[in-house]
Amino acid sequence: MSLFILLGLALFLLAMANPTNNPAVRRMAGVLRIAGVVVVLIGIFSSAVRIVEPGKVGVKNLFGKVQAATLKSGLNIINPLAKVELFDITTQSYTMSDSEQERSQLSDGPIRVLSADGLEVTIDMTALYRINPEQAPAIRREIGPGYTYIDKIVRPTARTRIRDNAVMYNAIDLYSKKRDEFQANIFESISKDFEKRGIILENLLVRNVSLPESVKLAIEAKINAEQEAQKMQFVLQKETQEAERKRVEAKGISDYQRTISESLNEKLLKYEEIKVLQNLVKTENSKVIILGESKNASMLIGDK
Repeated sequence: MSLFILLGLALFLLAMANPTNNPAVRRMAGVLRIAGVVVVLIGIFSSAVRIVEPGKVGVKNLFGKVQAATLKSGLNIINPLAKVELFDITTQSYTMSDSEQERSQLSDGPIRVLSADGLEVTIDMTALYRINPEQAPAIRREIGPGYTYIDKIVRPTARTRIRDNAVMYNAIDLYSKKRDEFQANIFESISKDFEKRGIILENLLVRNVSLPESVKLAIEAKINAEQEAQKMQFVLQKETQEAERKRVEAKGISDYQRTISESLNEKLLKYEEIKVLQNLVKTENSKVIILGESKNASMLIGDK
């Protein structure tokens, strides 16, 4: 754009610098003057128009002074002498991971912290953030151009706050039951620091917590012991239920036998005995059956 202005001025000065009275040359000089003016106007107009792409804002810098107003996405008319710097306002991620596939300009290795019980814990984490569009001029003025804010604000703030919060928890708590609480506390502390510098923290993801090998083995042993205890508890509960079932069964049999014994008497036993013998007489092999004692004996004779 400024190239058009320089080219137009060069044409204009070239036309004005020719002192000859030759009509043809003077006509050519007049054409050059007009062309120079047109090119200068095109350069000025081009410099006054800025197109900002979606997901970005423009920050104006006029003679070394950053302007407070930002340029929104779309077509903008500005002072031709102002310089425009674009800032990305879309969601960005800063990842701390040991995975080579996730390494980039906006990533680092995992962060190693000391827990409250003095153990070294390795944490993989991702911070999702974006620039506050209204604060882009302040970021340019106070922090610097381009992605300077990543090295000056995002990286040191995130890593420092993670360490500050990790020392308040034991290693096993970070690994298990207090992991969500740890993540919430980090989010709150980082969010406050980011907000002061014009950056909005959208989310913070604790993806993995790695413990020392000795602690892992201790946790596994504890889990195995708990599982064995639960298994034993189940077995005891099952045995207790089986014992209760047998007790109820025995009580039922006892109650049945007591009921039968209470209902039996001499006449009933005699009646049952006769019924049995009558059935016996009806068989092919039985012909004569003597009932009772020798004095009052009676006989049942089969009909076959």
